Amino acid sequence: MNNSQMTTLKNATGKIDYTLMNDCMFHIVMQSNKKVLTGLVCALLHLHQDDVQSVTVLNPLELGEQIRDKDYILDIKVLLNNHTVINIELQVRAQNFWNDRSLSYLCRLFDNLEKGEDYCDVRPAYHIGILDFTLFSEYPEFYATNKMMNVQKHYIYNDKFTLNVLDLNQIELATDEDRLWKLDYWARLFKSKTWEELKMLAQQNDVFMETCETIFQKNQDEKVRYWCEAREEAERVARTIEREYKQTIAEQSNTIAEKDNIIAEDRRLLSEKDNIIAEDRRLLSEKDNALAEKDNALIEKDALIARLMAQLNQK
Repeated sequence: MNNSQMTTLKNATGKIDYTLMNDCMFHIVMQSNKKVLTGLVCALLHLHQDDVQSVTVLNPLELGEQIRDKDYILDIKVLLNNHTVINIELQVRAQNFWNDRSLSYLCRLFDNLEKGEDYCDVRPAYHIGILDFTLFSEYPEFYATNKMMNVQKHYIYNDKFTLNVLDLNQIELATDEDRLWKLDYWARLFKSKTWEELKMLAQQNDVFMETCETIFQKNQDEKVRYWCEAREEAERVARTIEREYKQTIAEQSNTIAEKDNIIAEDRRLLSEKDNIIAEDRRLLSEKDNALAEKDNALIEKDALIARLMAQLNQK
């Protein structure tokens, strides 16, 4: 980074066009600056800089190419020290299926044996989700580490299989350990929307300064801006489709609810009619009983009259 670029960054104010919340910008910043990528990986895995001998992005974006459908999946695959494979994925829109999706990604990452290697040669695999939503609302946590664990004895089944989640909306829940590794500052860096916010964070250390400078540099690059704009457009289309889908579902649900209400009202009216018919039948039954009693009374009277007439005739 030369002095003129640093001066321009120093004077930058206002809204950032493309922040790290644009996963295309995130991917490009990380693949273009190993110091920044190393800093983030060290923070996420609780490593010191001296622990990192090499860090390589296995799926770099080719900015000179036209954007293809597969390029919209912008997770970053990293090989650390030629031994550990890491998948870092930024997800802004909430996904109810994230736990299944991330586990599927991790399983694919864990299947990393080369021809001729033994099972003991399996490389440690990490899937790290950086989320702008809370995955489990009943268990909010800023930075969660998940491993395969025995349910009864609580021992780790395999320490090479790890799924971590950084929740950008739960910074206030950061633990002392999270703050020690400056994960809370990384989260704020992702959430920063203005150059003023970004430059305040840049004062923390050289890695954050380097990150801010790289973000600024990439915001000036037309090829990068093209990709970031295309990514935002794709997200906008996806949100619109999702919104229209939810609206359609809501309208269908309202229609179904209205039909259910009509059916319920029809059933209520039928029930009332059934009650009226039942009451009419009861009244008719009472009338029939009353008529039967009258008939019996007339029969008894006729019989009495007949007996009296018979007695008179005998006299």
